[in-house]
Amino acid sequence: MAQDRKLQKLELTWVGKYDEQQPLEPRILIENPEYSYGEVETGVLPNGKPWKGNMLIHGDNLLALKALEQDYAGQVKCIYIDPPYNINAANEYYDDFVEHSKWLSLMRPRLELLFNLLCEDGVIFIQINDDEQAYLKVLCDEIFGRNNFINMICVKAKASSGASGGGEDRKLKKNIEYVLAYCKSHAFDSFKTMYKKQLLSDYIQERENAGKSFAYKSVMVDRGVEVPVGTTVDGSGETIELIRIDGYKVKSVSQIMREEHLTSEQVYTKYIDKIFTLENAQTSIRGRVLDAVGDGDDYYIARYIPRSGRNKGKITDVGFMGKTKRLVSYLGVLCVQEDGKIYKLDKVGTLWDDMSWSNVKAEGGMDFPNSKKPEGLIRRIIEMTTNEGDIVLDSFLGSGTTSAVAHKLNRRHIGVEMGDHAYSHCYARLKQVASGMDSTGISRAIGWNGGGGFRFYELAPSLLKEDKFGNLVINKEYNADMLAAAMAKQEGFTYEPSAEHYWKQGYSHEGDYIYTTTQFMTVEGWAAIAEQMKEGESLLVCCTAFQKECRSAFPNITIKKIPQMLLGRCEFNKDDYSLNIVEMPVVEDECEEENSEENMQTNNIHNETNGELTLF
Repeated sequence: MAQDRKLQKLELTWVGKYDEQQPLEPRILIENPEYSYGEVETGVLPNGKPWKGNMLIHGDNLLALKALEQDYAGQVKCIYIDPPYNINAANEYYDDFVEHSKWLSLMRPRLELLFNLLCEDGVIFIQINDDEQAYLKVLCDEIFGRNNFINMICVKAKASSGASGGGEDRKLKKNIEYVLAYCKSHAFDSFKTMYKKQLLSDYIQERENAGKSFAYKSVMVDRGVEVPVGTTVDGSGETIELIRIDGYKVKSVSQIMREEHLTSEQVYTKYIDKIFTLENAQTSIRGRVLDAVGDGDDYYIARYIPRSGRNKGKITDVGFMGKTKRLVSYLGVLCVQEDGKIYKLDKVGTLWDDMSWSNVKAEGGMDFPNSKKPEGLIRRIIEMTTNEGDIVLDSFLGSGTTSAVAHKLNRRHIGVEMGDHAYSHCYARLKQVASGMDSTGISRAIGWNGGGGFRFYELAPSLLKEDKFGNLVINKEYNADMLAAAMAKQEGFTYEPSAEHYWKQGYSHEGDYIYTTTQFMTVEGWAAIAEQMKEGESLLVCCTAFQKECRSAFPNITIKKIPQMLLGRCEFNKDDYSLNIVEMPVVEDECEEENSEENMQTNNIHNETNGELTLF
């Protein structure tokens, strides 16, 4: 009994959670040039593998994530997903009503793959409503680790309704959604500081309407003269210069309004960098200044280099005024000026109530009822976690918002969508973005004029299909290049055919190669390849039929037979994992008959490529 208690753990369970599942088939991706667009920037990933450009993938997102895993595991900096919320609603594009256990079974394997794709300091954001957020939180604790939970962000998703806007039956009106944020590991340090903007005049008016005064009412019209008076040290022993300010002059905002015949808003606009207030900030610097200069009614500046905080590593002036040396706080550092208007900045916390949803329907020129998210929301998520060139991924791309925003912000991006709107919405929207024809969303705010491009990929069909007898055989839709790429992925090789040696179709590490063929392999053919191999090189050959003598002819060449080598390895012949809770069929291994007529069939797969085909 004591032993049983030790095995207990806190977890979320549901019907179907522990049903045995076969591994997913690692599919290849096939570029569809008709839907690729623009100048695609390529490069190299941190893991040394090639970056082939921004990607838009059409297909089941579970299979697509598996297809990406081999090359992109640990390479994605930011993931945002907006999965179906499992609510009793449906629209033209999604059937969003899924029984609870099925929804959890749908989400779990996808989250596990997304975890693998994140880099060590990467972050995932999952938007959800209150129907599933509690269950999703526990599920994410299990997959990402409870210690890697960062925040639950509340997003105001609808404008407030007036007296006519009530609840629905016994429920209050829903006007917020949640965004769960998890990091991959402790390598994640912190989010970049982000700010919400509000017109300063509106903020001041709000305080007045609430019967609260605005503290920033003093104006330093003359900053005076600096007089060095000595030094002290901070808590780390670093020097702090002490400077007395003589001859400074202060006026009130109201005094300047009268003298210069200005409105309050005009005064704040004109003197924004000179307006200040005094605060009783309890800082170690304040105490050290007070100890060093005494309680005289003077104005002093402490000049030093902070070791942390917003001004880390920069020479910084901090002012203290009066007998108790109250902190001089300038309004200008809390504001930004844009288009002649002053906006007050507030650090973004976990309540995001500043997102505009009024023009969401028009963003990107795509109508996507009840599911679209503002570009401003995605912009904040991307900017607070990434730098230019980092990879952003969305495996529930919907109308294409995440990829569109990532593109405008000069991030690399990967988007996955299974519906036909991968063409009608995602492709069309990204084409507008790359061509510079999209002026909606964040385009004007960041000065977006177009550029770049993306590649459109289709998820390849299953490598093995059932024949009329129920046996798994090589899919007739595969040509020689597709088969070679698929076998390289199956065996963990990087598919990259050599221009010099036809048998070097891919590599796993230096000197280790793979070759796939549907030709009947003989010892003589083996010998021709062996003569070309250098010392230290090894080769894995995957073929449909071969002479028995080939098995031991050359110690540096290993031979395997297709499809027997694949049977039982993963689940083939399934394209839809949208409700993945049923028990998967088990494929029995067949006895290998090396030279049988059946094993020599080529399934109409030719060594010649029919037209141009880009594989991934």
